[in-house]
Amino acid sequence: MQAVTTRGRIYSVGYEDLTLESLVAQLAERGVTLLVDVRLTPISRRPGFSKRPLATALAMAGIEYVHEPLFGNPPENRDAFRAGDPAAEELIRERLDGRARRALEQLVFEARRRPVAVLCVEREASRCHRRVITEQARQLTLGLEVVDVP
Repeated sequence: MQAVTTRGRIYSVGYEDLTLESLVAQLAERGVTLLVDVRLTPISRRPGFSKRPLATALAMAGIEYVHEPLFGNPPENRDAFRAGDPAAEELIRERLDGRARRALEQLVFEARRRPVAVLCVEREASRCHRRVITEQARQLTLGLEVVDVP
């Protein structure tokens, strides 16, 4: 697919140091209306960050929740990814070019229409697979802005 020139924005969020309330407030401040959960499995030991309570809290703030498991980083790839192994990053790229391609195109479509956030656990985007997701999204849409939410 050839890159399209248009504007849009994706916020990249890691909830590692956030409370549910602060996450929702930060998203609302930025006008986010869709959060895409890019975890393979949307379960968390942190209160409020499992799928149902997260979706409920977001809905109360007018933010739609979508879990996209095709964006997830397989457990056996996570340590290598965090360590900066190029092969681990390549695995994510291959998934995004393969079976997750339609989901990536949908993410870009939504980001061109409205402020969107992608969510995972890792605070630092540089250590999280969501960085590769947003990089691939930028390749599809010239002018797409990615903003890391601290």
